[in-house]
Amino acid sequence: MDHLLGEEARRIVRRALEEDLSQGDATSSGFLPKGLFCRAEIFAKENGIVCGLPVVRVVFREVSSGDLQVESRCEEGAYVQAGTTVLSVSGPAAEILAGERTALNFLQHLSGVASLTRTFLEKIQGTDVQLLDTRKTLPGLRSLEKYAVRCAGGANHRFSLGDHVLLKGNHLALLKTAFPDSWTTELGLRAEKIRRLRPLVRIEVEAQSLEEVAELRFLPLDLLLLDNMGIEEIRRAVELVDGRMRLEASGGITLENVRGVAETGIDFISVGALTHSAKAMDFSLRVTL
Repeated sequence: MDHLLGEEARRIVRRALEEDLSQGDATSSGFLPKGLFCRAEIFAKENGIVCGLPVVRVVFREVSSGDLQVESRCEEGAYVQAGTTVLSVSGPAAEILAGERTALNFLQHLSGVASLTRTFLEKIQGTDVQLLDTRKTLPGLRSLEKYAVRCAGGANHRFSLGDHVLLKGNHLALLKTAFPDSWTTELGLRAEKIRRLRPLVRIEVEAQSLEEVAELRFLPLDLLLLDNMGIEEIRRAVELVDGRMRLEASGGITLENVRGVAETGIDFISVGALTHSAKAMDFSLRVTL
């Protein structure tokens, strides 16, 4: 896991464990003998990309009194088949079971995000397009979900609203209302001002039609986001812009059409589904002794 995520992961894990253990574990404390040790394995129940093993380690470290031993049995980001053991843990049985569900929840969700990301990447293999995620993430889990996208080979779009400028449809509607006859001129002036004040910040504007692409293509922008355009529209937009700025396609991107979008000459494809619609990859923990 990225070293920058270390403390963030601990914070998220502690919050998740609080949900499960704020009143203790009534089952284990009531039925398991004190001092009972065991070994357990976490294994995949379907094929996919494993992501989240370092987070699982954090979970067991947080519930451990110091005697839990955790061993990864595969590499983070590896493709595994159903039945593959990905991690083993040994130590006090009550502690292993206390961390079981939280560990599996993280592992299943992050592996699902990574697996879907890898599937999209396989569809556009051989092109020069970069696959991006979006800010359509579960509240509180953005850093981990974006880590899972990177783990699978994708790249991150904005982490927050402060990362770079992106004027979307609502921004433009308000700008057009405020400056009905000169909104593009005003946009260009403000873009130049931002570039002077924050030269490292990228400036991107959403275009919802070829007419808007034609209006925006000569402004001092880094990127144009082509929103919900069909493949032929995207191809035409690429021709209109003619290399003046980079282009990102977003909206309505699926596994069925992503290859066609990638072959238009676009620079980036952003897919919200990588995080907001990824199906969890199934894992299970079983006690082995």
